[in-house]
Amino acid sequence: MTVAVIYGGTRECGNTEILTEQAVQNISVEKIYLKNYQISPIKDQRHTEGGFQDLNDDYNYILERILCHDILIFATPIYWFSMSGTMKLFIDRWSQTLKDPKYPYFKAAMSSKKAYVIAVGGDQPFLKGLPLIQQFQFIFNFIGMSFEGYVLGKGNKPNEIVQDREAIVAASQIQKTLIRQLETNRRYENGF
Repeated sequence: MTVAVIYGGTRECGNTEILTEQAVQNISVEKIYLKNYQISPIKDQRHTEGGFQDLNDDYNYILERILCHDILIFATPIYWFSMSGTMKLFIDRWSQTLKDPKYPYFKAAMSSKKAYVIAVGGDQPFLKGLPLIQQFQFIFNFIGMSFEGYVLGKGNKPNEIVQDREAIVAASQIQKTLIRQLETNRRYENGF
């Protein structure tokens, strides 16, 4: 069982990354920073002859990286009461992948995964971040992923998240859950 973190923020060591690092502390994870890749917007060609056309960007490379993991953590700042544009571009492209003959197993592969969301915002995120969590819930329901939990944190200025003790504790709880899941899986694979 392996874990990947998909970072949707654009700030180096931003509040979302700081909080997420608390959740994956002492856990081997693959970190994917979407800001480091070119992800083109989806071109809706569902109803055109020939369907979706390949785009020359990094999306499929990122997709291949996440498909090999069992647990995905979606980490995004709350921008205008939703996920970051970078994260949205990535998830929007799933529509293309669902129709891509190179990935006939995409939905089945994604439905076997567990998902977590970690999001940080500066304007009452515990209330105004709930629509974002609901949006992820709908996305995960559609694709068949198991939504295991989330953390909403409050932070705007650099490093401000460290003052949100409740979010830090909640991230630590996710860390404990992940460690327990990984240890249980390791014992199962070793026949213990």
